[in-house]
Amino acid sequence: MGIFSRKKKSDSALDLGLSSTRRGFFSRIARAVMGKASVDEDVLEDIEEALITSDVGIATTTKIIERLQQRVEKEKNLSTEKVMEILKEEISDMLSASSTSGVSDEELVENAFKDNSVLFDFSRKPYVIMVVGVNGVGKTTTIGKIASLLKKNGKRVMIGAADTFRAAAVEQLDIWAQRAGVEIVKQQMGADPAAVAYDTVSSAAAKGVDVVLIDTAGRLQNKVGLMNELTKIKNVMAKVVPDAPHDVMLVLDGSTGQNAFNQAKEFSKATQVTSLAITKLDGSAKGGVVIGIADQFNIPVKFIGVGEQVDQLKVFSREDFVEALFKEEKN
Repeated sequence: MGIFSRKKKSDSALDLGLSSTRRGFFSRIARAVMGKASVDEDVLEDIEEALITSDVGIATTTKIIERLQQRVEKEKNLSTEKVMEILKEEISDMLSASSTSGVSDEELVENAFKDNSVLFDFSRKPYVIMVVGVNGVGKTTTIGKIASLLKKNGKRVMIGAADTFRAAAVEQLDIWAQRAGVEIVKQQMGADPAAVAYDTVSSAAAKGVDVVLIDTAGRLQNKVGLMNELTKIKNVMAKVVPDAPHDVMLVLDGSTGQNAFNQAKEFSKATQVTSLAITKLDGSAKGGVVIGIADQFNIPVKFIGVGEQVDQLKVFSREDFVEALFKEEKN
């Protein structure tokens, strides 16, 4: 039984959020294989073009095509439906780095905010997440949405506004904190980011907070300064909670395609990134970037953003993602 043989209720928000990518990606692949008597080099080239155009990336696309070619050579006279199924399986395999060993996608999503969650280790109190990413990728909004979802599921959350270089970032976080009903620790613009992080973690530890989300500034134009700043933030938090941060989450804007690859590369050099949140996949035909990033960086994708609403920040499920990507559009 294949990984996609079990029928399950589709996620309408995810389906809608990936509609632009699906229209480009699925329609191109469908045109490449449908009506063909056999899978030849021309078909494989058309599939390759569809993958690259969807910003899967050249390295990952090459890997997928090579695997698909091996399967085609091994299993002669494949139907077009079988080729599509093989392609789905190969893409899912590319996303395997984003899966948690021993936990099904269904369990992952169902228990995302519960005590047995694999996304958050609630036995560590507080569980500290340091969120990184360049300005404009949706970092502050993602923090607010995660805080809101955690609060709705009964967790006590605190936000640290350590991006003290932008007044707008602190103001936006403050609005999200009020909206979610969670505490926020902030200081005046220009304050030491590490001091804000230290105060946040200290307060959270004293109050028995479950999860701490620390916003940070992302200024890639000064990579050495960025590395030093993130290291300093980590060190001061570890003075209060020795193994903090427990997660360094990089937020990437999926609509920027290859720029997201470059940002992932640079932040991975600056700090040890342990998870990803990929935003703004709605309204963009570049959703294939999720596949390439998961494959090339071997970093788990925990969340994807497919809209502005809180419930449109989705816990990433590779099965749901691939099903939504290949879902046939109804006329």
